Amino acid sequence: MLAKRHKVLRKKAGFSQQELADRSGVSLGSIKRFERTGLISLESLLKLSHLLNRLDDFDKLLEDQNNLEDIEKLFSDKTR
Repeated sequence: MLAKRHKVLRKKAGFSQQELADRSGVSLGSIKRFERTGLISLESLLKLSHLLNRLDDFDKLLEDQNNLEDIEKLFSDKTR
């Protein structure tokens, strides 16, 4: 789970939740909720990832691993 991995990274970096909130600009409540439920806005997740030096991990998320023509066919299929 993403929230559990984040919590481990936060602790390895030596940040309390409050310190992470102060340094990142993400509210303490958002950090607590994220670590408890896994819910967080993309903007806040990116801010936290930047502070933990993990922003590059998002590059893989948006890599083009599929043929774009196949994806375009899904959206232009007239049988739907």
